[in-house]
Amino acid sequence: MTARILHIIPTLDRGGAEKQLVLLATRLPRDQFDVQVCTLTRSGPLSAPLADAQIPVHAISKRWKFDPPAYWRLKRLITRLRPSLVHTWLFAANCYGRQAAWRAGVPHIVAGERCVDRWKVWHELAIDRYLARRTERIVTNSHGVVDFYVGHGIPAKKFEVIPNGIEPFVNPAPQPRAALLQELGLPADAQLIGAVGRLWPQKGYKDLIWVTELLKVVGNKTHLLIIGEGPQYAQLVRWRDCVQITDRVHFLGHRNDVPALLPHLTCFWSGSAYEGQSNAIMEAMYAGVPVIATDIPGNRDLIAPEETGLLYPVGDRATLARLTQRLLDDPALGSRLSAAAQQRMREHFSVEQMVERYTAFYQRILA
Repeated sequence: MTARILHIIPTLDRGGAEKQLVLLATRLPRDQFDVQVCTLTRSGPLSAPLADAQIPVHAISKRWKFDPPAYWRLKRLITRLRPSLVHTWLFAANCYGRQAAWRAGVPHIVAGERCVDRWKVWHELAIDRYLARRTERIVTNSHGVVDFYVGHGIPAKKFEVIPNGIEPFVNPAPQPRAALLQELGLPADAQLIGAVGRLWPQKGYKDLIWVTELLKVVGNKTHLLIIGEGPQYAQLVRWRDCVQITDRVHFLGHRNDVPALLPHLTCFWSGSAYEGQSNAIMEAMYAGVPVIATDIPGNRDLIAPEETGLLYPVGDRATLARLTQRLLDDPALGSRLSAAAQQRMREHFSVEQMVERYTAFYQRILA
């Protein structure tokens, strides 16, 4: 007999947590689990693979931050579906979903905390502590996330760490370099640096733009490719133009061919002030691209400094520039770091391992 699991998440937009949910939901063994998904606010582009896998997706259409009618719609849905386990993802779904599941009498409630959420203030953390008492387990993707929430009063025994999984690239044949450079209007000798993620202050793109300018000043032929969309786009474009490096910083928007672009990068940058576990970093490591990232808890779970990548203090532009110059001057260092990173991703962070860990986790709870 299969156990019904209902995943609740705010949206199915393109994001790290959303991607991990889809990878998990579409791969959990069907002979053990009947998986369904509920979006709290709206659907999104990642609903397509769920539809392809014939996984039902329910929409609650929450309109406001505090939306009692949406809560009651969610509770009625849970009561009708009668899941054995509800698994909520991200803050809004953790709030609405856990309370509704508890009121609906769901026997097993699991929450997902995916990031070191430094944006939360006292009342949001108080909500987390209150709802933790009604939660059987809280799943995180890194030990840094556990440390953050334990530091804010949630017992360590509540947590289960299951790292993100990286999906093998499907036919990741790189786009010919000449074609890529022609598309972007770049010279043949351009050295490409990549950064992928939502255009949002957390990601530190202003620092990356500054460092691109520093590298230009010292005579490098580096070009920064920023891949992603987000609310900070217009501000970052103005910042780039203010720094006067329009010719060196390129906003590519959302692209579906990132795996084909990665092999052409000299290195990959991440300037995030906080993360849970960065899918973008993991994908770059999986592709064999040397990574330079901020020295924050989530990144330390992935990168062993000088072994599988390089780390620098958050906001330290000079150190990021210096480490990048090291890679530019020493291709052998980049090759060594990227080979070790690729091996680490394939041995410890595959999507198959992630699904196996969740399967065993759900089995323990449901037993």
